[in-house]
Amino acid sequence: MLPPLETAHRADRILKALAAQGGFDVQSPPEIDDQVLRLVHRPDYLEFLESAHSRWRAETGAPAEGDAVAYIRPLLDGIGRKPTHVYPQLGFYSNDVDSILEGTWRAARSAAASALAVARDIHEGNRVAYAICRPPGHHAAAGTFGGFCYLNNTALAAAWLTDQGHRVAVLDVDTHHGNGTQSIFWQRGDVLTVSIHGDPEVHYPFFAGFEEERGEGEGLGTNLNLPLPTGSSWKTYVSVLAQALQAVHDFGAEVLVVALGVDTHIKDGVLGLQDGDYPHLGRSLVQAALPMVVIQEGGYSPGVLEMAVPAVLSAMGEASS
Repeated sequence: MLPPLETAHRADRILKALAAQGGFDVQSPPEIDDQVLRLVHRPDYLEFLESAHSRWRAETGAPAEGDAVAYIRPLLDGIGRKPTHVYPQLGFYSNDVDSILEGTWRAARSAAASALAVARDIHEGNRVAYAICRPPGHHAAAGTFGGFCYLNNTALAAAWLTDQGHRVAVLDVDTHHGNGTQSIFWQRGDVLTVSIHGDPEVHYPFFAGFEEERGEGEGLGTNLNLPLPTGSSWKTYVSVLAQALQAVHDFGAEVLVVALGVDTHIKDGVLGLQDGDYPHLGRSLVQAALPMVVIQEGGYSPGVLEMAVPAVLSAMGEASS
């Protein structure tokens, strides 16, 4: 068994790095109204997340520090009925091997509250606002969790801003495809979703993120996937980023929601960005000339979060001032 990459300590690492850099106004978000979560998640899924660990302990006698993990999932052909007991529900509502802990619901709600708070900041006229969301969110769909993601913070910010009348584009620069975000907006034409990521043929989430995925129904043409070969450097990345920003411009977006994963760094093993590339990323994103909600997604290796997040945000601030 290997320890998980996604832990609460990631948020502490980012906070300490921002404090060391200086110049950032750090605030705690207000409590979130769970009804807002229904903008992107099904009610039955939210009820499951909130109660799963306590129900699992009641049925098994497991301790509070235990991990509730799925051991069976429904067949892909769709035959069967929706389960009512928590054991099969752990498989029904997940698409990965992630567990649910006693504090999962509390932590996920807190991350979602941060995403909503920065969306409100932009709605009220600020140009750039950043949320230290952990657990992250872009692999969570309307009714499933996976990839350390339980509530989709990026999708929530985009959906809430759209609900306020803004025309919104999502640009996901995490090294893994934002399959949950894509799924949530798959049939919606009012939000553009763009994802730059490592080739899903060989990298998580494997089953989504290919170029031919363009959306469906009203959403046809409002989903753009830009997969990159393993180890791609900034030279390759920046040309694809320009393509993504052009799509945002062509869509007529008024607000850009950036899913900021810094696991594009070579140390995290999928793409090949280096330390000096992250200021360039920040300056490139500012070239969209749009108000920006920045939501933290991935980034794990020692030193990567501490270097890359302040580098991106500082470059954004300098370029937009």
